[in-house]
Amino acid sequence: MLHRPLASGLCVCALFIASSAFATELRMTPAVKAIQKAMPSVVNIHTEKTAEDADSLSPVKDRKTNGMGTGILVDERGYIVTNYHVVSGVETLRATLSDSSSYTARVISYDKKHDLAIIKIDASKPLTVLPLGTSSDLMLGETVFAIGNAFGYPDTITQGLVSALHRDVEVNEKQGYKNLIQTDASINPGNSGGPLINLDGEVIGINVAIRAGAQRIGFAIPMDDARKIIAELLSGERLSQTFHGAILTDVKKGEQRFLRVDGVKPGSPAEQSGLKVGDVVTKIGSITVTDAADFERACLGRPAGEKVEISFRRSDKSDTASMTLATIAAGRRSGSEPTSAPVRQQTEELAHDKAYRLMGIRIVPVAESEKRQLGDKYRGGMKITEVKPQSTAAQNGIHVGDVLVGLHVWETVNFENINYVLDHQQLPTFNPLKFYILRGNETLYGHLQVIPQTAAKPR
Repeated sequence: MLHRPLASGLCVCALFIASSAFATELRMTPAVKAIQKAMPSVVNIHTEKTAEDADSLSPVKDRKTNGMGTGILVDERGYIVTNYHVVSGVETLRATLSDSSSYTARVISYDKKHDLAIIKIDASKPLTVLPLGTSSDLMLGETVFAIGNAFGYPDTITQGLVSALHRDVEVNEKQGYKNLIQTDASINPGNSGGPLINLDGEVIGINVAIRAGAQRIGFAIPMDDARKIIAELLSGERLSQTFHGAILTDVKKGEQRFLRVDGVKPGSPAEQSGLKVGDVVTKIGSITVTDAADFERACLGRPAGEKVEISFRRSDKSDTASMTLATIAAGRRSGSEPTSAPVRQQTEELAHDKAYRLMGIRIVPVAESEKRQLGDKYRGGMKITEVKPQSTAAQNGIHVGDVLVGLHVWETVNFENINYVLDHQQLPTFNPLKFYILRGNETLYGHLQVIPQTAAKPR
């Protein structure tokens, strides 16, 4: 008799434990698993900018504007994609991960027309890249989740479905979007730049806009479209002026996803490596390649002259090749030959002419003995030796002795940098041209109207 209550109690405990285990299993739904898979790669962005006088080097004090947005880790070294409108004109940029670690971020490159930008943080360890999905096989009614910094509440999750596909949306006179995903997952201010994920935890879109005055009508850039722009934003030609010469095409049709070589530029590193039309690139170094964005990020950060190991398939047979990256200047001539003295002199003369004609300044590279005075933030710069009276540079307060350290999104440490930015085919896409100068210990910035306003084209 004395044992009956104890036995009864054990039965109750066993039943309670079993029920708890059963409840936990029920709660671990596909939705929960998908969100847990995606969350480490979501970045909460906080920005600050100062109201500024037009075309002025001097920031206006005490007029701070705070902003917020979201980003997606696309490379373990800390490269993050977000919307351009999230980072446009910001002075300070803070990125916080789901583990609450926080970093100062900087804008690397952007595409204003497609409203995408790449920012970067410097972490002490490799970061988790969000699993890549495809927008090629999206289904109406498919369950999706938006994750983002909604109204400043980090890592907010909302659920919805795919409401429509291929929407063209005009936000205002200056900004329009093509081929958007429409969803009824709640998207709020601060969600911009964040992921739209599927039940597999893969990113299939980048949240970008809402319909003003409507309820549960939001839009996202399809991931397949976004990855093409990300490839351009991460390209060595754009960021480090290295050159591979491969002409690449993303092929994405549901589960069929691969990167095909559709051409190689004559004399380029890609041609010299033996890559041919029809090859399917599967790996570069340690990075598995699904599309051109993977190809570009695998080459990013490698200096000209470094060999890149490429794995590829040709006629259903696997093979490897070695490709040696070249500088843009070398690539424009014959591939990977070193720059000769006459070519360097020609480059210098072109840069001198363009800088004086378009900006009204004469420049020389900062001497090696002076570089340490620039601090750790800059690798070098171009010292301004003359400012033409009444030029756009003079009108914007640039002085002799200032050090030009950046134009648009690129650093300016040599004449090739100046030539690249002031190239007539590139310049209209980002006129007026933002510039950064170092004066003493202070970095100042402004905007130069370097070509007539009527010639400028919105990007």
